[in-house]
Amino acid sequence: MDYQTLYRRSLDTPEEFWADCASDLEWIKPWEKVLDDSEPPYYEWFQGGEINTCFNALDRHCNEGRALQTALIYDSPVTGQVRKYSYAELRDEVAIFANVLQRNGVSKGDRVIIYMPMIPEAIISMLACARIGAIHSVVFGGFAAKELATRVTDANPKLVISASCGIEGKKVIAYLPLLDEALELAGAGGLTRILVSRPQLPIEELHPSAILWQDAVAAAHAVDCVPVAATDPLYILYTSGTTGEPKGVVRPNGGHAVALKWSMKHIYNVQPGDVYWAASDIGWVVGHSYIVYAPLLHGCTTILYEGKPVGTPDASAFWRVIEQHKVKCLFTAPTAFRAIRREDPKGELLKRHDISSLESLFLAGERCDPDTLHWAENQLGIPVIDHWWQTESGWPMAANPMGVEQLEVKAGSPTVAVPGYDIRVLDDEGMEVPRGQSGNIMVKLPLPPGNLPTLWGNRQRYFDAYLSRFEGYYLTGDAGVMDEEGYLWVMSRIDDVINVAGHRLSTGALEEALITNYNVAECAVIGVADKLKGEMPLGFVVLNSGSTVDESALRKDLMETVRSQVGPIATPRDIHIVARLPKTRSGKILRGTMQKIADGKQYKMPATIEDPGVLDEIATALGL
Repeated sequence: MDYQTLYRRSLDTPEEFWADCASDLEWIKPWEKVLDDSEPPYYEWFQGGEINTCFNALDRHCNEGRALQTALIYDSPVTGQVRKYSYAELRDEVAIFANVLQRNGVSKGDRVIIYMPMIPEAIISMLACARIGAIHSVVFGGFAAKELATRVTDANPKLVISASCGIEGKKVIAYLPLLDEALELAGAGGLTRILVSRPQLPIEELHPSAILWQDAVAAAHAVDCVPVAATDPLYILYTSGTTGEPKGVVRPNGGHAVALKWSMKHIYNVQPGDVYWAASDIGWVVGHSYIVYAPLLHGCTTILYEGKPVGTPDASAFWRVIEQHKVKCLFTAPTAFRAIRREDPKGELLKRHDISSLESLFLAGERCDPDTLHWAENQLGIPVIDHWWQTESGWPMAANPMGVEQLEVKAGSPTVAVPGYDIRVLDDEGMEVPRGQSGNIMVKLPLPPGNLPTLWGNRQRYFDAYLSRFEGYYLTGDAGVMDEEGYLWVMSRIDDVINVAGHRLSTGALEEALITNYNVAECAVIGVADKLKGEMPLGFVVLNSGSTVDESALRKDLMETVRSQVGPIATPRDIHIVARLPKTRSGKILRGTMQKIADGKQYKMPATIEDPGVLDEIATALGL
């Protein structure tokens, strides 16, 4: 079936479409209604059905002949380890730790905070929660105490699972002081904590409420999966907003499993038994969906990588993993490839490795500029697919459906709407704009399975944040264009559209122009206040490693490039050459914070910032 036929079927007969997809999983009790639309704009999928996500991710494959197949490869260049778990071994470890949770008072519906580095115990913890119907909430390891405390307060967990430390490059980051401070701030100092003592920072003195992981599992036994309603939450994942209280995105068990399993074959074009690698972190939605759940639901081998794309040990880190483990599909952020390109612009390190197993590269997490995409295509010689989705959706919203039909790649576009998503571009009055015209990217309700049905404990906030803008639509928060062929072009967040003398300019379009210069490794454009024009673009560029250029001449060239490619109205006020850009730990550039610095406004230090010191560097570059 070609893409258009499949897409039309998903919109015209959604209940039939998703019921067929759901039949690929094992259900404890069949659903009574595929789509419960009795209370719009709130919808639920597979109402009345019962399922267990852990069973479908592990036990089912053991029962069907994959017990000895590798389920998980833990590859940690920062500790010099590679460890493999078969489906049977992973199932058994998960089943035992599920009993540890039960012995410590955790039962169906209880919340468990997981504050962990990229180690196997983190995945075992997530799956153990799923096994007994507990709701996990993973918080990025090393997150600031205050931010962790807000999540503890909101989720009200029964216990916390953590480790003595994480490792960032060569730096050991102690977790327990942060955890202790967070629990005190949340008024939960006596909360039970199960701790992994890592050899890089052994636990020497145990908190009165703490239990060592190895002691806990030694006293436990394997337990079976617990049936849960399809509409019951599997997890809560807090969005990493820089202002206000974090929003707890809820993920329902049934729709999540259905959508993720379907996506592995139809979007990523992988089969059971293939090696799939999402080079992300379990603290983010990509890690939840495509390190843990989707590959295991589909019977693949998944990789848990504790390292960086560069520096562990060099810019060949990814190529080594692909060669060693025979990776078929890689999914990472464009930032990772910009970092690799910056260190090795000619791909010399790549030539030392056999990556012939790799059939496709998928990029997401931020907008992928055409220049980075073309560089990756030229170096790898395989399809490079930009695709678009969000924490809230849990799986891709727009993509090139490689397992259905390989569509033409248009650099700068995440291709087309994924089956199930009725994506529209609306103006500020809620009217659909003509093809080729910019507007607000919206999704017509109901959202397909796997998307958030609400926010944890706050349905009104869910409505206000996502459903109130235009009746019958979900607000993505992104701005862009749908072209004549139905390709989506996600140009910026709605808040990142610059209004220059009445002209609405996308930061993405300006960044596309800047990155075409060979010397530029990555860039960011923000809008700054201007008395005459309202706003003016301001550019920041990071140069490739080893670039030796006349900075004044380069600025002039970049200005001219923007003028010629976007238009004179888009000419930046200035372009600053900086050593690095401020980013979140998931790789997103903090444009909003940069804008406040440039405009001389007060800002709150973003909780997710990778290195706060870079903000001072930006201020210095601006002469502040």
